Amino acid sequence: MEKYIVTLSKEEREQLKEMAHQGTHAAQKLVSALILLNCDVSNTPEQRPSSEEIAKVLHISARKVDRVKRCFVEEGLEAVFTRQPNQRIYDTVVDGEAEAHLIALSCGEPPSGHARWSLKLLASKAVELEYVQAISYETVRRVLKKRTQALEKGGLGDCAREKCRVRGRHGACTGRIQTPL
Repeated sequence: MEKYIVTLSKEEREQLKEMAHQGTHAAQKLVSALILLNCDVSNTPEQRPSSEEIAKVLHISARKVDRVKRCFVEEGLEAVFTRQPNQRIYDTVVDGEAEAHLIALSCGEPPSGHARWSLKLLASKAVELEYVQAISYETVRRVLKKRTQALEKGGLGDCAREKCRVRGRHGACTGRIQTPL
């Protein structure tokens, strides 16, 4: 039993056919247009393929077919082609204070036995000093990358540039910290 029945008007059908045959739209829009055209009951209801057959032909999941049909029936044609913004809210691990501590730590002397700070060393030291509860080296990389971009734009003072360990062309500070491979 199919829950959502797609019935296209003549104008909607023409618009979808044009979109499908033009081929200049995003792939997801083309797939959605093909799904709606194949699910349309107003044209030939007895020869209409099932959701599973449409999914098999288009190499997508049957749930995708059902989602497109549901969106069309409940919200209309335009809603099928407009992406909804992501509603997920991400918790931030590093606030401004922890970020400042990480930057200061990276500018300081590395631990004994190491020539320079690595991202993993910085992450473990930040947890050890209780700047954060837990942090991945990837988060440390993103924090330091923001610092690098600020250095390039001149957002940080000369003091930070003087402590920079990596010099680029012509002796200019790149704002990067060398990490061993």
